[in-house]
Order: sequence, then structure tokens, then C-alpha cells
Amino acid sequence: MEQALAEDDAISLEVRCYFVRGRNALLVRGAFSGFFMDYYLHLLACGVKHPEGLDRMLKEALVGVSLHGASRPRNERHAWTVNFQHPLANFFVAVDNTTGGVTGRVFTEDVRRGERSLFYAQAQKHLEAPRQSAVEIEGVDFLRAVEQFYGQSEQRMARCFEPQAEDYVLISAQPGCDLAWLEGLTEEGVRHLDQSEVLSLLETRSYHWGCGCTLERIYQVLGPHAGELGDGGFAGLGELFGEDPFLKVTCPRCGTLYRVQREPLEAWLVEEGKR
Repeated sequence: MEQALAEDDAISLEVRCYFVRGRNALLVRGAFSGFFMDYYLHLLACGVKHPEGLDRMLKEALVGVSLHGASRPRNERHAWTVNFQHPLANFFVAVDNTTGGVTGRVFTEDVRRGERSLFYAQAQKHLEAPRQSAVEIEGVDFLRAVEQFYGQSEQRMARCFEPQAEDYVLISAQPGCDLAWLEGLTEEGVRHLDQSEVLSLLETRSYHWGCGCTLERIYQVLGPHAGELGDGGFAGLGELFGEDPFLKVTCPRCGTLYRVQREPLEAWLVEEGKR
């Protein structure tokens, strides 16, 4: 397995949620420098280097889903898949409020060409069926895409800012929000919001770079293709492995590469069959 660091070693991302008194808005902010360090360590371990434009878009996608997740209940998980037509790429990002894990990747191969860019969102509470939505978006700025998602899917205004380098803010309307104030906010105004508005701290949450993928989960994906156990082992594994000593399996959520060897996989399948 090619992985930069264990999730226990990941740098903690502190996200603070405030209520903007008198404006009826929720402000969520976080400094992402440490988080981005772990993001780049992960890319280095995977042997991936994105072009500058795609790299910034993916980082802003990770920012957006993190701040959105922090504004939501602690028992929810959120996943976004966003298709951009220019540049032609799919972005997948996810946040799990139950574990604090945030992950994502960008796909540039076999991306469907269409007339519009689309923003697919999935939200799931613990033990409940997921809720899904899809909206059309314009432009190539991911933070603006988040604002469009809020306006169309969440049915309320939201604004995203980077008032300082790698320090991001998401401000979303709550019932009775001063929408003219929210719409008129500028990056400079957000930079001095602590002085111009009364902010009441609601809570602080911790997130980290982490997909949650493991070798056992890869085994679970491969298990249905193994076939029945016979005298020569699992029938389907011969087709999977052929003459190769191991399989290369990439996690679809984060891109971590796993090298799956046949004997450990067979031992796991036998053990699972006994349970």
C-alpha cells in the first residue's frame, strides 16, 4: 500500500462555527495550511502531481465540503461529485462528520462530455437512506460552484471567501438573514468581520485528511469476484490475478494504491467464510 501517513498522524484541521448576531447568518472558518500539507504528502505517496489549475480546484473542493460539513449535524456524511466541462474533469470530495475524515481526488480520464457542468451532492445521516441532488453550475471557480449549489439545492444564499492565504470562510443565510448585507460582503470586509460584526462562537470541530480506506475494505470489494472455494483455491482469483504476483487496486475515493497479494486475500476469504 502506498500511503503517506496514518490518519492518527494527520494534522488536525480546526473549524470554528459562529453565529453573526444581528445578521442571522452562520459563519464557518478554518485555516487549511496544515491540512494541505497532508494532502500534498498523500499525492506524493501516490506519485500524483496535478496541473496548477486542477490542483487549486481540488483544494477548494476540499475546503468547500469541509466547511459545509462543519455547518451540518455531527451524524452526517457528505459527498460531492462535480463535473466541469472546461476544464473537462470530475472532482470527488467527501467529509464524514462522525470520524472527521476529509478526502477527495480529481479524474481527468474517461470524463463525460456534456452541455453543462453539473454538481451532484449526497448527504446521509447515520442509519438513514442518502439524500441526493443535482444542479447545473457555471464557471470554473469551485468556491463559486459551492455558492451556486447553496442557492439552487439548499435554497439559501451562501458566500465563500479566502480573506487570507489558505484561510477560508463560508457564510450561509439562516432564517431572517440580512440578505443585502450577505450579498454585499467583500473579501476585505470579511477580513475585518471580527471588528465590524458581533460573532458568537457556537462550536469548534476537528477534521483531518483521511479516506478511511483499508486493505480489508479492498478485500471486501474483491470478495464477490473470488468465486467458490475448491480444491484449487478460489475459482475466480485465477482470472483476477492471472500470472501476476499481485493486483494493483486504486481506492476510488482518494487514489491510494494497494498491492493485493493472492495468498493473504485467500486467507482472508477463508476466515470470512468461517464467520
